[in-house]
Amino acid sequence: MLVTLLLIAVTCAVSITCFSNRGMLESLLFWPPAVARGEFHRFVTHGFVHADGQHLLFNMVTLFFFGRAVAPFFERATGPAGFPVFYLAGIVVAILPSYLRHRRDPGYRSLGASGAVSAVLFAYILMAPWSIIYVFVVPVPAILFAAAYTAYGFYAGRLGADNVNHSAHLWGAGYGMLAALIVEPRLGPHFIERLLSPGFLS
Repeated sequence: MLVTLLLIAVTCAVSITCFSNRGMLESLLFWPPAVARGEFHRFVTHGFVHADGQHLLFNMVTLFFFGRAVAPFFERATGPAGFPVFYLAGIVVAILPSYLRHRRDPGYRSLGASGAVSAVLFAYILMAPWSIIYVFVVPVPAILFAAAYTAYGFYAGRLGADNVNHSAHLWGAGYGMLAALIVEPRLGPHFIERLLSPGFLS
């Protein structure tokens, strides 16, 4: 829990500072031309800045609730550094496909922790597919939320009508499940067993 709170605190501090410091924001967000110049820190730092308060609040609330469940899993399996390494790697892995697609696009920018937060959320869903997730106070089984989230991500990503990096969401989600399975392969049979036994207390 302490590591989750620390990640939230650092993200909030950096993001809120950047709301009024455009120069700092520009130096931290993900911008392919800057990466090409050797500013590789942007692969990580873009996950600590957000477009606005709503963007920040949504990601940090999600991280708070699901990080509490996922962090102990990684800590037990890989030690105290397990969860922060998983989270920071999620930021990097989620943005890589976007970088490869837009590496020659000077107009492309991306920011936010959504990729890493999606990794945390989907690692949780792998562990407890029939648990209840509240989406704007509406209770939804986690596995159904995952299906809708994935379908919408593909649809909206292909449509390209908004400024949301749906690719990062989807790659983050896939990374979260894969990382959890690598750490604990028994989660695979566990997930299938739970999936075949629908119930909201799993």
